[in-house]
Amino acid sequence: MKLRITIDGKTYEVDVEVAEEPRVRAPLGYGIEPSAVRIPAGGPAPAAAPSGEEPADEDKVCRSRVAGTVVKVVAQPGQVIQPGDTLLVLEAMKMETNITAPVAGKVRTVRVSAGEAVKSGQIVVELE
Repeated sequence: MKLRITIDGKTYEVDVEVAEEPRVRAPLGYGIEPSAVRIPAGGPAPAAAPSGEEPADEDKVCRSRVAGTVVKVVAQPGQVIQPGDTLLVLEAMKMETNITAPVAGKVRTVRVSAGEAVKSGQIVVELE
């Protein structure tokens, strides 16, 4: 099918193909419509600090990737760590998740303790 489209006073002639019908059908009474997705330049924003938490130097903190309960704290203040070392273990949705060191360094403080609930993005360990 050919269409003629005018944009800002310029006319364009385009060929349009009719696509197959979508294989997914919405339940009766609901419609599925395409929607534009806007992605800001520069990629996704870093995780925001939970309310009441001061901004931190992201190179010197380790944040929880998931919300859960601290099962075990492995890291201790003063401990020298390497990237990938386990800092603590969280339980989320009946599964244990290791929170690991993002960079090499020395543990300054551990902000959580066993049994404590943490939020996704919460700072759990600070490095020197």
